[in-house]
Amino acid sequence: MGHPVTPSPDSTDALAAAGDDALHLARELIRRDSTNRGGGDGDERASAEFTAEALTDAGLDPVLLEAAPRRSNVVARVPGTDPGAPALLVHGHLDVVPAEASDWTVPPFSGEVADCPVTGVPALWGRGAVDMKNTIAMVTAVVRHWARHGLRPRRDIVLAFVADEEDSAAYGADHLVREHPGLFEGCSEGIGEGGGETVHARDADGRPVRLYPVGAAERGSAWLTLRAKGTAGHGSRPPRDNAVGALAEAIARIDRHEWPLHLTPVTRASIDAIASALGVDRTPGDTDTAEALDALVSRLGVAGGLIGPTTRNSAAPTMLSAGYKVNVVPGEATAAVDGRVLPGAEDQFAVTMSELTGDRVSWEYAHGSPPVDAPVDSPVFGALRSALLAHDPGAHVVPVCLAGGTDAKVFSRLGIDCYGFSPLAQPAGLDYTKLLHGVDERVPVDGLRFGVRALDTFLRA
Repeated sequence: MGHPVTPSPDSTDALAAAGDDALHLARELIRRDSTNRGGGDGDERASAEFTAEALTDAGLDPVLLEAAPRRSNVVARVPGTDPGAPALLVHGHLDVVPAEASDWTVPPFSGEVADCPVTGVPALWGRGAVDMKNTIAMVTAVVRHWARHGLRPRRDIVLAFVADEEDSAAYGADHLVREHPGLFEGCSEGIGEGGGETVHARDADGRPVRLYPVGAAERGSAWLTLRAKGTAGHGSRPPRDNAVGALAEAIARIDRHEWPLHLTPVTRASIDAIASALGVDRTPGDTDTAEALDALVSRLGVAGGLIGPTTRNSAAPTMLSAGYKVNVVPGEATAAVDGRVLPGAEDQFAVTMSELTGDRVSWEYAHGSPPVDAPVDSPVFGALRSALLAHDPGAHVVPVCLAGGTDAKVFSRLGIDCYGFSPLAQPAGLDYTKLLHGVDERVPVDGLRFGVRALDTFLRA
């Protein structure tokens, strides 16, 4: 009777087992509610302890660090074979946004596997399935796969799975960078959320094209508090300097403002790469004016959504507060504005906000994080492209600037070039962007398996 044969680490069976492990880990992470309601109201400890245990099983020595009770972060280093190679940071967040169970088809923290009603393929459902416990599970499964087969990456890999990304990062990445920078010694590049998923588009002749955006830049966050002051008084004798009126006028100006074009090098590279992949003809000056660029973005179809929000700064009024009684004119009114700022356009944003708010309304940063960008012609970006094409040879990998923000803004303060790379194969018909923070968040099971293979290829490059 023969002995059982152990599959090679790169075999289909071995990587399929790692895919199964990723599904198991993702389900268990989803079942550990780590809702972050903001303002310090969050609890990532159960997810952090589970992740640390999984990494310990892979022979690592993870550390748990907390800036406040139960706001847990997990950091571990995977030693590489080349001590002269720069280390790589792999970061992800353990916290999730709130989910109202009554709105969901399945309980949001059940980790249920069921067919997707849009695509018909099996999917893992639950809050965090896309953002971003799936990625933490895939990375952890890859590391456990290496441990089972005696594999090591070429360079040290620092894993940082953190708290509080869905709010200010004060209890997560910001705390680690301020208080424990030594944990990231030697890291020159990093990967995190914000890219690597399939985008199904069509070329100029209507034929399907698969794109994989990889984040190489992010707009900065500028969360503002606006404040108007006036004379308090009786509603029947309103003062001329009504704070509510002054604030309302400023908010209306901000809401109406059309920000000018500001195309960063990454966005220009993105436009060029997407247009080339889709075979869309370019015309002279098609990025020189807002009208010309909007027309070009429209011709890119679905793929235009990767570009449109990142061609300008933005400012969205989101909250208003004033008064306590209908017949009392308040002496102060406040508002909140969610601003997003492109690399190189920080001064433009500040000057414009001062002009729009005017003399009666002051503004200040309630929270801010700078825009970041990384080179698209770097060896790391090339390795990211190669890893995706190794498992989907007919696809096109394109750089993008992210409209929103991630912890890359924080880790970049350590001099780390950060890229958005959370590889995930998606079937046609599934709108990835609508699942982010949405109801019935879900990820295709086969998408997790693809991510494991792509991550294994990249992280061992």
